[in-house]
Amino acid sequence: MRQPWRVAVVGGGIAGLAAAVRLRDSAPAGTEITVYEQSGVLGGKLRTGELAGQPVEFGAESFLMRDPTGAESAAVALACRLGLAEKIVHPTVGQAALVIDGGLRPIPGGTLVGVPGDLDRVAAVARPAADADTDGGRPLVGPDADVSVGALVRSRFGNEVVERLVDPMLGGVYAGRADDLSLVTTMPALARTARVEHTLVGAVRAAQAAAPRAPGAPVFGTLAGGLGTLIEAAVTASGATVRRDAAVRELTPTGTGWRLTVGPTRDPQLVDVDAVVLAVPARPAARLLAGPAPAVAAGVGALDYASVALVTMALPQPRLPELSGFLVPSTEGLLIKAATFFTTKWGHLRRPDGLALVRASVGRYGEEAHLQRPDADLAATVHRELSAVLGTPLPAPVDGHVQRWGGALPQYAPGHADRLAAARTALRAAHPTLVLAGAGYDGVGIPVCVRSGETAAEEIITALGGSAR
Repeated sequence: MRQPWRVAVVGGGIAGLAAAVRLRDSAPAGTEITVYEQSGVLGGKLRTGELAGQPVEFGAESFLMRDPTGAESAAVALACRLGLAEKIVHPTVGQAALVIDGGLRPIPGGTLVGVPGDLDRVAAVARPAADADTDGGRPLVGPDADVSVGALVRSRFGNEVVERLVDPMLGGVYAGRADDLSLVTTMPALARTARVEHTLVGAVRAAQAAAPRAPGAPVFGTLAGGLGTLIEAAVTASGATVRRDAAVRELTPTGTGWRLTVGPTRDPQLVDVDAVVLAVPARPAARLLAGPAPAVAAGVGALDYASVALVTMALPQPRLPELSGFLVPSTEGLLIKAATFFTTKWGHLRRPDGLALVRASVGRYGEEAHLQRPDADLAATVHRELSAVLGTPLPAPVDGHVQRWGGALPQYAPGHADRLAAARTALRAAHPTLVLAGAGYDGVGIPVCVRSGETAAEEIITALGGSAR
């Protein structure tokens, strides 16, 4: 009689937990799923805490409602699967601003991650280069090529559009710079149309048309009560055994599956399983792959990461603009790269006592030295810079929190997608029951991580012989 499958999910972030839920839904009944999380906290970059007696996100804040095709995003589908559809809420204030010459200017509409589809609409913020985006009689990007976002946009629209629009928009997501980030990985919809269109304006418009959005339809959502509810519900639905503070230090193929070495060096535990979903960032993944798949480990381990700090403050009745927040170009010389006015942006967080929750993101790739400052110093600098940008002294905070995310945001260099595809192909050929999942590979954002985890689960099910349901 066949024994139940035993599947290990290494990494308790949203990608790993989404994989566990999909395994429970699609694998044969009785499948044993164990989630190993090195830290004592599940959720990865999803971290709901409390400030001034109110739930607040100390990590990822929201998720996209739609995927690049315009269909329901994987995060929304998972929330619905977990019975959380009625908890999805949307921003009540959607307009954000850019810090330009020390003051706030509304982010112009009609752009795709800052890349304009109408040059006239962005002229008040950034002056596009005159007559640079001409039709050269061929597609912008070759059929198999990848370029940096910054290189493409500079060549067509000039420096100001990159520095004042694209760089802060991408920096808000990746804490990186447009000149270093892959077009294919960070802006896949634009990469697809750039392989057909002869101008960048045309490529942006084609990408926007390919994923139409109903007028007034919300772009972002979050969960009332915090994104921690998504983590809790996923754990419950997966029925997995969860092992916190359980570091997987080694993976060894056994011929019929995998042997995990778990726990401290002096007192290791050996666990045999049939398959493994490896849902950890690239560097720890590379260490685990070094034994069974050294060539794959070298490719995966080449991915670099940026570190950030999130400084959240509760301010008594400050005078804040009716904005969701603002983004800061690196040319402005501020430590802050983005700020969110939580209690303005999200109606469900507003308080009758007028207390405002404000969060600032600090840290750009290559500037990690700034993050070595003590928490109190970071918080004081953020408070001072917020006051300067808003043009009014902010009241002293009544509560605050500094959350540091070391090595949190992948920096996808041009060619990343091809390198990852090659690594996965090699891993699948050598070890089909060991699959990679997570933000370090497929992009950032909750929907991408969920989809990555679910895809990994399906690959495991196929490798083990298919579903019995």
